[in-house]
Amino acid sequence: MKLLVIGSGGREHAIAWRLAQSPRVQKVFVAPGNGGTARENGLENVAISETGKLAEFALAEGVYLTVVGPEAPLAEGVVDLFRSKGLRIFGPTRACAQLESSKQFAKEFMTRHRIPTAAFASFDEARPAHDYVEARGAPIVVKADGLAAGKGVIVATNKGEAHRAIDQILVERAMGAAGSRVVIEEFLEGEEASFIVLADGEHVLPLATSQDHKRLRDGDQGPNTGGMGAYSPAPVVTPELHARVVREVIQPVLDGMAEEGHPYSGFLYAGLMINAGNPRVLEFNCRLGDPETQPIFLRLKSDLFELIEGAVEGKLDRLKADWDRRPALGVVIAAAGYPDSPRKGDPVTGLPAPEEDLRVFHSGTALKDGACVTSGGRVLCVTALGDTIKMAQRRAYEAVERVRFDGMQYRHDIGFRAVAAKR
Repeated sequence: MKLLVIGSGGREHAIAWRLAQSPRVQKVFVAPGNGGTARENGLENVAISETGKLAEFALAEGVYLTVVGPEAPLAEGVVDLFRSKGLRIFGPTRACAQLESSKQFAKEFMTRHRIPTAAFASFDEARPAHDYVEARGAPIVVKADGLAAGKGVIVATNKGEAHRAIDQILVERAMGAAGSRVVIEEFLEGEEASFIVLADGEHVLPLATSQDHKRLRDGDQGPNTGGMGAYSPAPVVTPELHARVVREVIQPVLDGMAEEGHPYSGFLYAGLMINAGNPRVLEFNCRLGDPETQPIFLRLKSDLFELIEGAVEGKLDRLKADWDRRPALGVVIAAAGYPDSPRKGDPVTGLPAPEEDLRVFHSGTALKDGACVTSGGRVLCVTALGDTIKMAQRRAYEAVERVRFDGMQYRHDIGFRAVAAKR
């Protein structure tokens, strides 16, 4: 049977690659895809991005199931449109996707359903937002309310940084429509973890845990990005904490959405801050994380297609996922100028061939005259398995050092917390 994956990043490359491993899958279309999916066996890029045309394509090609990768189509209602045409699609409806598309909606939802999170206030105008910062002090977190490609969060270490962030978002409109409102939150300390599940409206199937590295430079310095690397599993999520997150965070989301008339089906991602064994939600995403997906799916041994099909059919309580016992670690290589103004068109060479314990997932690449060139901010995610997190780290960085393009930048310390703890 034929499948469709919507999106063009490293997350979508990993999803489509893993789906294509299923013996039941004939072909996976990727719309629009990237330079990596163009070369991957079993995948075919489709140069379509507009929601209505994607639905027309799925109908014309007899696509059995569509999987949505990025957040923007979900916020636009791609799931609602596909379902209205009788097409199978995995992802939350537009109403459910507000958990990601509006920080204010998410915070108010968590308050209504007693899901642990940071104290907050939201503002449409700059002056009261400035007054709030003066009253609360710093460190403090300033967020654009809407979708900002992972760059709408400013962790202000002092009040001056917070005031500047407010002006950038609400006065200068640096983030466009995403910044029509700001949400200002209490700063939470601890260790972050990404907790992602499949949901079928009633049941959940947790994926392997992971930890993302958001800051651009080593030691968690520099500006926030869409993610500079990740590893799986995240040892900070103990079995006891895992059960608690499902009970206190994930299941209340499903129960709350159903109670409010919007059953949640799709991937659900809780970004957590864990302090002294207590989890609090930093944010919800309504899709898989990028780059967390790459190491998670390198570890997945189960048939991803069967898991997603089970979720679409409401049968997740009958399924389980099997994982490679080895940890996996992915290092993102970004373009010159990322995250502010990434340069495009630089030739990429030295790409390692896929191996059982190593894969390079493409994000911002394209093919030009048959050659791979940069076409976005985060270009590649070099992902490796190892018997320990230290061995996975070494394997990934050995491969990273073979890649070449002008101005490439990457962190040298992905996985440093786990390595330091000898996990």
